[in-house]
Amino acid sequence: MTTILQINSAARSQGANSTTLANETVAQLVAKNPGANVVVRDLLADGVPHLDEAVIGAFFTPEDQRSPEQNAIIARSDALIAEIQAADYVVFGVPLYNFQVPSQLKAYFDWIARARVTFRYREDGTVEGLIQGKKVFVAFARGGNYKDTPADSQTPYLKAILGFLGMTDVNFIFAEGLARGPESAAAGFKNARDAIAAL
Repeated sequence: MTTILQINSAARSQGANSTTLANETVAQLVAKNPGANVVVRDLLADGVPHLDEAVIGAFFTPEDQRSPEQNAIIARSDALIAEIQAADYVVFGVPLYNFQVPSQLKAYFDWIARARVTFRYREDGTVEGLIQGKKVFVAFARGGNYKDTPADSQTPYLKAILGFLGMTDVNFIFAEGLARGPESAAAGFKNARDAIAAL
């Protein structure tokens, strides 16, 4: 059975444009994959804490030396990794906050990026990402227009971190100009929805 993992990263529980577009992307994928299993992870409601000394300590402590508290941290990370490894499609809903992805999305990547688990260094020093075979869609919602400009720091970051983890088949969907008046917002949504319809 096809599995679609939807990851919402907006700081709003209701009415987030990025979540709306992620929902529509998933609906399009389900239409093309009838009976698909959809798993939704809302990083606002069920995300993970930002990195701290306890988390870093757990990640770098050998398995046979971990405390019960460290084992609990590793179990939480392992569950997130198993969730994304099980998906055939991964859909991210990503708003733009102060020129970057939401901090809860960065925290999510920090919890799944683990050496020898989701990436490894080869003998020649190159990196092999171990989360492979996924088709990824990123639905951006932005108040301004940043695509293909130096101010777009989200797209390069997501290409880099996803590729580092082994996810290189990444498609970006842009809804931009959403805060620049009704006509601009309508055009931004149309561009995004045209891209979704073409999936």
